[in-house]
Amino acid sequence: MSQSTLGIVKPDAVKAGSLGAIVKRLEAGDLTVVGLKMIHLTRELAQGFYRVHRNRPFFDSLTAFMSEGPCVVMVLQGENAIDRWRALLGATDPAQAGEGTIRKDFGQNIERNAAHGSDSPESADFEIAYFFNALELTG
Repeated sequence: MSQSTLGIVKPDAVKAGSLGAIVKRLEAGDLTVVGLKMIHLTRELAQGFYRVHRNRPFFDSLTAFMSEGPCVVMVLQGENAIDRWRALLGATDPAQAGEGTIRKDFGQNIERNAAHGSDSPESADFEIAYFFNALELTG
């Protein structure tokens, strides 16, 4: 089943110059980029995006990190795109991620883990609409 999902190359990976390598991996994984832009989130926009985590102890540090520099938001499409993108990402904690995954190769720690991926069709719908309107998507 063809799906869309949101991917974010986080500020740590953008700053490290890993954007191209990450995009190359998702394309090699048969995912197609149908929307892409570089943005610098404000703290308020990061808080809105991560609102589901607002009562968790890491919320403040996560939203501070996500607003410290530019990130790249992308809409990815392909067969089972959510699961395939998450498999390419690996575990949230790079120390537990499998060899050859994006987070293992480019992540620093559980928070500065290089990239984000939607975890369900419902979150993908919310996350895509948070950053993109229909005119910005080609698929």
